[in-house]
Amino acid sequence: MSFIIKGETGDWETVIGLEVHAQVVSKSKLFSAAPTTFGAEPNTQVSFVDAGMPGMLPVINDVCVEYAVRTGLGLKARINNRSVFARKNYFYADLPQGYQISQFELPIVGEGTLILDMPDGESREVGIERLHLEQDAGKSIHDLHPDKTFIDLNRCGVALMEIVSKPDMRSPDEAGAYLRKLRSIVRYLETCDGNMDEGSMRCDANVSVRPVGSDELRTRCEIKNVNSVRFVMQAIEHEARRHVDVYEAGGDIAQETRLYDTSKSETRPMRSKEFAHDYRYFPDPDLLPLEFDDAYVEEIRSTLPELPDDKKERFMADYSLSAYDAGVLVVEKETAAYFEDVASGRDAKVVANWVISNLFGALNKKGLSISDSPVSALNLGKLIDLISDETISGRIAKEVFEVMVDEGKDPDAIVEEKGLRQITDTGPIEDAIVKVMEESPGKVEEYRGGKDKLIGWFVGQVMKQTGGKANPGMVNDLLRKKLAE
Repeated sequence: MSFIIKGETGDWETVIGLEVHAQVVSKSKLFSAAPTTFGAEPNTQVSFVDAGMPGMLPVINDVCVEYAVRTGLGLKARINNRSVFARKNYFYADLPQGYQISQFELPIVGEGTLILDMPDGESREVGIERLHLEQDAGKSIHDLHPDKTFIDLNRCGVALMEIVSKPDMRSPDEAGAYLRKLRSIVRYLETCDGNMDEGSMRCDANVSVRPVGSDELRTRCEIKNVNSVRFVMQAIEHEARRHVDVYEAGGDIAQETRLYDTSKSETRPMRSKEFAHDYRYFPDPDLLPLEFDDAYVEEIRSTLPELPDDKKERFMADYSLSAYDAGVLVVEKETAAYFEDVASGRDAKVVANWVISNLFGALNKKGLSISDSPVSALNLGKLIDLISDETISGRIAKEVFEVMVDEGKDPDAIVEEKGLRQITDTGPIEDAIVKVMEESPGKVEEYRGGKDKLIGWFVGQVMKQTGGKANPGMVNDLLRKKLAE
């Protein structure tokens, strides 16, 4: 799904690679015992190691190592039994050590693959270049004082997994699909909570363009620290169009780091893009190489959950769902579990329709997640059973569902309280049919004269007469018999 930009000199293709910083779900930091609670008072979660005090030595957090391997396995990537931590040297006020401990030449995870499910039904493979562990920097706060910057070191030293893709994406839509899929995987694995609004998952987008048909990789610009999927997609589109405009005007693109201004929907320069040698990487002398054996990796592999791609295939095979429906249902682990609870012993396609069309719509309207749904899996199952055994019609079921969403009530209780049971006794239905025919003799003559499509109008009138409670199938059958007399 390429994003083609038409220029005066021809068509241009976008080339995109993403670097995602995913915060490891750990109670302490990568090299210190300081806590990682989100929202704590500034500078209350800082150890001597994080503050860069002289003589303080880093100690590796084994949970972070395990979760990096776990994430690598989830990405079907190569796990490196030997990796090395390096110092990435640069000066900034929120980096008190004067360097960031990261991994450079030898990361903990090598190449892998992520499969994108696109809206048009096509699948795309995006290569993973590497995953490495590194510590986060602190936070500079510029808007609390007119001429001072405040520093909060709570984030300093927090463990990050930097997941670097290959430049395999060709459109903002593919970049959005990549981020959503990656977020889904790390949430299934429970290695990162994926909360972009809290900064625990952030994205840098590398963007360049080239003439359609070319395979060259032109100068790229990096858009730094974008914190939502929507903004990443917008930033990529703007940046790609900017590159085309520069090339079309005869200019050259400078390799630089840029920021995305969400209020103006544009990128602007931040600094010239550094090269690896500018950071003077060298192995951290305070940390030994990180080494583990295959048995350690296999032990972690044995604990992996069923991941989205595998679950999607199973839903298609076991429940005969379409690729689209299965894909939607497996995005969140909680949604997949909810669906399976409701689908047990019921028509899975009917259940999928209720979950995707009705439940998702109601939850989105209220801004709720599936975990906070006022309609439990048990109660949605009961509602579908009421339709199946013809206690209520599909139309009445939607009315009952609205009450369930607003009040969280049991559907059986709602049906009894409101007297919504479907009329299946032929007597009252025939009485309603007779009344409708007596009140509309002209329509009766038209139907009998060959206007068969009027049957829909008659069904609607009878349903209105019965308050929507009549069994639609019975209404249809009895009407046709009565109108044929």
